[in-house]
Amino acid sequence: MARYTRNSAILAKIETAYGEDAIPSGVANAALISNLSVNPLNSNNINRDLIRPYFGASEQLVGTVYKEVSFDVELAGSGAAGTAPAWGPLLRACAFEETINAAVSVDYTPITDLQESLTIYYYRSGVLHKLLGAHGDCTLKAVIGTRPVFSFKFLGLDGGMSAAANPSLTLSGWKTPLSVSDANTGDLLFGCTYAAGALSSGTAYPSRGLELPFGNAVAHTPLLGGETIDITNREIGGTLELDLTPAEEVAFMTSIKANSTQSLGMVHGTAAGNKVLMYMPAVQLISPSESDVNGRALSKYSLRVVPGAAGNDELRIVSL
Repeated sequence: MARYTRNSAILAKIETAYGEDAIPSGVANAALISNLSVNPLNSNNINRDLIRPYFGASEQLVGTVYKEVSFDVELAGSGAAGTAPAWGPLLRACAFEETINAAVSVDYTPITDLQESLTIYYYRSGVLHKLLGAHGDCTLKAVIGTRPVFSFKFLGLDGGMSAAANPSLTLSGWKTPLSVSDANTGDLLFGCTYAAGALSSGTAYPSRGLELPFGNAVAHTPLLGGETIDITNREIGGTLELDLTPAEEVAFMTSIKANSTQSLGMVHGTAAGNKVLMYMPAVQLISPSESDVNGRALSKYSLRVVPGAAGNDELRIVSL
């Protein structure tokens, strides 16, 4: 009987204790994904390198192992303000904390300690792979003319594999996103402030949108009796392209040379329950360059998103 690559499924559930199977189900924990890629056994093979009186390779020993899975999920709200979106558990396993403000918003902010982990079940046409203690990295992509997505990559401990029928999936919690467009997405606001689920003041600039790699350092740490998948650092970066006047371009270059930081915010979506806000209180623009878009001269910059004195505050993602 033929097996098909599209007959795949991802289930993901927050673990109560690190590395213990949370037993996700197709009804409660299915993810609506695209762009799926899996490494079912990332192994540090050990060469025996035997010396014998003839040429030829020696077999290798399978050493420490872990699994990798990457996929995209669409960036949309839950459908109701103050209700956690379906992608919430995935973001929490990338060292973000979830704060629910009933009937108003759900806030996600970075953390260093007390990180949560996932159990991920990956089904591929009758075969189940388990990832335990999974932590991940993410890139938020909201570029004009595309659908907005989170691109995730998770590493997990090898929880084994087995022949198992794909489960039935309940995907109603995953809402259809709005495309990134002038009608659906607000301008980038520099110098804005955030309070109570809203951006205020600041200066708006036309742009091609925003791409933000979270820059999580995710590593498999092999230890006898205690192997883990760890997030050991975070350096949020990004890129953007702005349509600036000559005076604005000169002012931006002056700010770059002065090593200045400023706040940056954007809201995608138009209706309560399906809006997502991104806010960064201290962004440094670096590496200016020029870009040509249909003959228009745009200014391109890389970003460094830095924390304040208290830390763990460099990015806020809000589902409204």
